[in-house]
Amino acid sequence: MDKVVKIREINPHIVCSLCAGYFIDATTITECLHTFCRRCIVKYLQLSKYCPTCNLKIHETQPLLNVSLDRTMQDIVFKVVPNLFEDEEAKEHAFYEERGMPVPKKETEECDSDDGSHSPIRNDVTEYMNSFRDDELISICLKPYGSSETYEKPALSRQYLRCSHRVVILHLAKLLRKKMNLSPDKQLEFLCENELVNPAISMKQLYMTHWGGKELPMCLHYRIYSSKSFEEIIPAEENLSMTEDTWL
Repeated sequence: MDKVVKIREINPHIVCSLCAGYFIDATTITECLHTFCRRCIVKYLQLSKYCPTCNLKIHETQPLLNVSLDRTMQDIVFKVVPNLFEDEEAKEHAFYEERGMPVPKKETEECDSDDGSHSPIRNDVTEYMNSFRDDELISICLKPYGSSETYEKPALSRQYLRCSHRVVILHLAKLLRKKMNLSPDKQLEFLCENELVNPAISMKQLYMTHWGGKELPMCLHYRIYSSKSFEEIIPAEENLSMTEDTWL
């Protein structure tokens, strides 16, 4: 029988001792393995070279060299604390909006052209294409939904890929359309755990809210069907950050 663990029992392991809040951008000191919020520890180390918990000297002159993001810990915190991930996303958007700054986009911005079609807005294509290079990566397995007889096109020869956690379903749809040479009248949908997913959702959000933090690769199913009224929502000229090297 599974034992129910109360969140207050694990709070000492997921709460930052500097701000008394749950870890956000969890950052661990490599010398002693104590973890703090990134903002908290960076600010603290501007005035000290010692760990706030055990008082160990982190580095003689540059303590920030011996701290690193702890993505595993951050994933754990997001999994066990209800709505924390969604709340942080909302706070980030509010932060930028209050200061009149553009919110970092997780999907391609689009505008309507004179002919009614959509075209991407790009100030610097090179910067965009390189923007995912240092991101946390997530492994995905793409499989057709239902029996193979359902589709005119054969299944993908390579089903596994690795991409940035910021990639959204729209990007995967564009990639599959190119790989499978789908015509514009074909509708393409993705499912995770037998549930249809929003085309604008990111891989990180999908992993947290649908996959439930299970082992990777995260399995996504796609299904293709004809629709005369279907209007393609991804511009044909859009450049993706995922290339042939993405496939495993």
